[in-house]
Amino acid sequence: MNSTSTIGFNINEIREQFPALRRQVYGKNLIYFDNGATSQKPQNVLDAIQQYYTKDNANIHRGVHFLSQQATNEYEVARKTIQQYINAPKSEEVIFTKGTTDSINLIAFSFGQRLKPGDEILISEMEHHSNIVRWQMLCERQGCTLKVLPINEKGELEMDLLDTYLTEKTKLVSITHISNTLGTINPVKTITQKAHAVGAKVVIDGAQSIQHKKVDVQALDCDFYVFSGHKVFGPTGIGVLYGKEAILNDMPPYQGGGDMIAKVTFERTTYNELPFKFEAGTPHIAGGICLGKAFEFLNKLDMDKVLAYEAELCAYAEDMLSTFEGVRIIGTAKKKTSVVSFVVDGIHPFDMGTLLDKQGIAVRTGHHCTQPLMDKFGIPGTIRASFAFYNTKEEIDIFIRAVEKSIQMLS
Repeated sequence: MNSTSTIGFNINEIREQFPALRRQVYGKNLIYFDNGATSQKPQNVLDAIQQYYTKDNANIHRGVHFLSQQATNEYEVARKTIQQYINAPKSEEVIFTKGTTDSINLIAFSFGQRLKPGDEILISEMEHHSNIVRWQMLCERQGCTLKVLPINEKGELEMDLLDTYLTEKTKLVSITHISNTLGTINPVKTITQKAHAVGAKVVIDGAQSIQHKKVDVQALDCDFYVFSGHKVFGPTGIGVLYGKEAILNDMPPYQGGGDMIAKVTFERTTYNELPFKFEAGTPHIAGGICLGKAFEFLNKLDMDKVLAYEAELCAYAEDMLSTFEGVRIIGTAKKKTSVVSFVVDGIHPFDMGTLLDKQGIAVRTGHHCTQPLMDKFGIPGTIRASFAFYNTKEEIDIFIRAVEKSIQMLS
């Protein structure tokens, strides 16, 4: 593999820390371009999983024995690591959840209880289903109105329309930081400022951004920021909801059970302090610990260089694909990274994905949980190649040759 890039970090050294990248499928070296769906895991995360289950396995919080205290310490150190990484003011503002979808559901249930008939929620046309369906459910329950900010043909938000979509009735804006289908990087800081100007709170879906760029929730001034562990080189089944302390304190619990209580009697229950008020029951302990390890890995990287390198990979792949007749790239925003979604005239994305798989290349095909976006572009789905910092231009060269071969076979 190419050992260096134009921005200067050593790709070989990085790739060596990801064992899955060394495997073969169908007798060919794996080329993993499905990072938008889930990322591979570095060795320190894999080691931490084994460490917990072989040596430190115990339930956390309130245990007086050594293993419980050890596990509790590792779990809370992970919370602190994540707090520092996203620059949250307090670790108590970092709530462990099952993932982005669970985090959005928590907000919709708890914060959503304060919404009234006639209140408005604003999302965008490029949102993932998890940032559409839950707000539809909330609107049905509370009598609110869901408004959708449109995008242009390049896959960029129609920002000149934002002021007309934001009104005194807008109580919540929920927007993706980076589109999982288009790769568009949205101006979430500007959106947050404009939303706050009309008194609305802001949720930023960071499922596709936290792994690609440095995130500072204080600089963004967002009210909530959510993401999934498995997309940021950590385990599945674990995620994070960051929320401003005052807002979280004012929200009722999402679930009831152990650890989220202060005192229980048959007459009434009082609830625990943050973050435990929103973490009912035994959590995904290994997941939380190992997510902390994933962020320890990221702390060793210059995320500005990561963002630049992945944008370089994206531009390189787009340039190569544009040489093919009948190939159309979906999502050509000026500010984008990491994702190349495309269609080929006369070829179904599933068929293309199947042939690429047989050549050792993992891509994602379909609507990517963005069906309204597919309707916008008049297509059933796309072939999506999504990159991480461990991918290379040499892999893209192999991918391009495989695309060419697949087009020839399917035409």
